[in-house]
Amino acid sequence: MIERVRAVLITADDTMLVIRRTKPGMPVYWVLPGGGVEESDASREAALHREIHEEIAGKADIVRLLHTTESDDERQLFYLARITTWSFEDRTGPEFSAEGRGEYVLEEIPLTAKGLDGIDLKPEEIAHVLRGAIGAAALGAGVVGQLIADVGVPPEPRPK
Repeated sequence: MIERVRAVLITADDTMLVIRRTKPGMPVYWVLPGGGVEESDASREAALHREIHEEIAGKADIVRLLHTTESDDERQLFYLARITTWSFEDRTGPEFSAEGRGEYVLEEIPLTAKGLDGIDLKPEEIAHVLRGAIGAAALGAGVVGQLIADVGVPPEPRPK
């Protein structure tokens, strides 16, 4: 089974870093920074640190595992992290130079319902998790506090 790690990267301004993906012939969509776990990675967290470095020349403090999705052949682990530094111009990932991979653009969006509604974040399941945290935060705690809390946010059922 292929394992991928991704990060919900929260900035000091409580915004979130996402990557806008533009591929020929496809609608624009957004993803969270991350990628595949390699055999040489000491742990999933080490893989995530490597991917953050490759994709956005960034350094982040991983807070906790936030959510996991699984299909027949792939498991994606989504971590909550505080991003401390980043520079999209200094990225080094091999995918950025591969022909036909389309365009990757780093964006900073508000961690609000309106911010999430303005993008097509993939996979949809993590978008539901984040919307749930935003909804719970409207009841009192801030979104970041809600995400960090160990109460967790159950995902909405997957569309069939």
